[in-house]
Order: sequence, then structure tokens, then C-alpha cells
Amino acid sequence: MHGFPIRVFYEDTDMAGIVYHANYLKFIERARSDWVKEQGLDQNAMREQDGIVFVVRRIEADYLMTAKYDDALEVRTTVRSMTGVRLIMGQEVVRGEEVVFRAEVTAVCVTRDGHPARLPAKLRQRVH
Repeated sequence: MHGFPIRVFYEDTDMAGIVYHANYLKFIERARSDWVKEQGLDQNAMREQDGIVFVVRRIEADYLMTAKYDDALEVRTTVRSMTGVRLIMGQEVVRGEEVVFRAEVTAVCVTRDGHPARLPAKLRQRVH
């Protein structure tokens, strides 16, 4: 499990003073990027040298509770499954032990032309 801390800023909230729904997608994206880096992958090098990038193919999301300005949250990320071309991750945004938001994210790699590509070997070796 990978943990990534988030502090809710005023700009993250809507007119009701709660976290705007789209910002949860930003929070979990930051956590996934941090997880990829923790796996020893440099996404800039992947793009420039290997010609591949990660893209989100699918997200299934559940908004369970509200979060508000100045809340201390944590995004918890786990790998659910991985094949040669697909990575499925579970992500939860928690406040303490309360789950505020939950998502299942399917990520894949594509080439510069948008064609499917295998996940980096380094990632497949580390996760399996």
C-alpha cells in the first residue's frame, strides 16, 4: 500500500465549502504519479526515450463522504492486478480511518501515435 498525504486547500472546495468532485481525480492522479516514481520509473524518460506514456483507460468512482477545507487526507493506493498491458489500481481517499472517496483505475501505456504498448518491464518485474 502506498500512502500520499493531501491537505485540502480553499481552491479545492466548491461554493458549499466541500471538496469539488473533480478534485478527487486530481488527488488520486498525484498519488499514482508518486507511486510510479516510487517504483523507480521516470515518466519523462519513458516518454522521451521509450516513446510511451501512461494513460487512464477507465475509472469507476464512489463518493462516500464529504471532505472540507483544511482536512488532512491520505490517498491509499494498491495494485489490484497487472497484465503485460494493463494495470488496475484501487485508490481510497481517507480522513483518518474514514473512507471519503474510492476508485478503481485502469491504466495502460500508449505510444506517441496512441497505439497500445506493453507496460515497462521494470514495473512488471517490481510488481509481480
